Amino acid sequence: MILIYEGEGEPELLVKVRQFLLEIIGALLLGAAAAWLTASGSASWFSGFQFQWSGRWLDMKTFFLSIVLEAIPFVLLGVFFSAFIQTFVTEEQVRRWTPKNPLIAIPFGAFLGFLFPVCECAIIPVVRRLIQKGMPLHVGVVFLLAGPIVNPVVLSSTYLAFARQPDLAFHRGAAALVIAVIVGVLTLLFIRKNPLLLGMESQIRHEEAHAKALRGKLSMTFSHAIDEFFDMGKFLLAGALISALLQVYVSRETLAEIGQTPVTSHLVMMGMAYLFSLCSEADAFIAASFSHSFHASSLLAFLVFGPMLDLKTTLMLLGTFRFGFVVKLVASVTVLVLAVTLLWPV
Repeated sequence: MILIYEGEGEPELLVKVRQFLLEIIGALLLGAAAAWLTASGSASWFSGFQFQWSGRWLDMKTFFLSIVLEAIPFVLLGVFFSAFIQTFVTEEQVRRWTPKNPLIAIPFGAFLGFLFPVCECAIIPVVRRLIQKGMPLHVGVVFLLAGPIVNPVVLSSTYLAFARQPDLAFHRGAAALVIAVIVGVLTLLFIRKNPLLLGMESQIRHEEAHAKALRGKLSMTFSHAIDEFFDMGKFLLAGALISALLQVYVSRETLAEIGQTPVTSHLVMMGMAYLFSLCSEADAFIAASFSHSFHASSLLAFLVFGPMLDLKTTLMLLGTFRFGFVVKLVASVTVLVLAVTLLWPV
């Protein structure tokens, strides 16, 4: 069964004003970031006035660049894959491939993660496009949460990072599947209306789906990829900037001191995973650096929560789905990751 969603009314003028403000803010942030990134340790301004960048601001630049450079290749992968789906995959094909039974469709969404090694930086535009093409929302949510963790690349990197605890890679994949399936069931039961932002549902151009020339389809693929990249890129940059700021001004030692009990240690590791906004292909190596300070179950919380939800993906989700749906998704994932990892036998 495929859910039929009802669009929620929203004034068109309000949508245009919001989009205009986001574009203005994005342009200002981009200009400020360009000036910041091109500045050296000191700068000479009017009348010979010397301005010295602090060491922390230079550290912020390093963290910001590392996050962006780490994420951009995967964002490009995601937007090109999304554009490929838009151009070459029809709505009928998506409906035919997705199991009709909603409960059987949930493990199908999790299985997609094994087939497509897409990290959390790239999966949001892919899931958005699949939902636009007719994939049920609850299946897309399962793929969104499980895909960045259960794919072979991430599990292999986790196995290598935890050479002394190789079973942690299995625990990471299994816990992610459990949480993603539960959230998928909750979505199936309680979300009935289309959560995509106004206008997202109408982005599919039916006349493009009937283009016959391969050259024309390739051209459309690149065109969609460029639009998608700039659409997602502004949220990536904003998330990376905030994450770099928090990484520099919040010390790991302070967080370790706070996490003295099982619950607080899990919350601390989940908080760090959220703020650090690491790519799922590389986060296992960061988690391994905390293996002497935190219990394995706390490390598991870090490894599961980060790819499902971090700062940059939250902003990307807000640029894709309605605010109310994002709040429900964030709350569900946070509570389930905390509960499951606390009870998980690691």
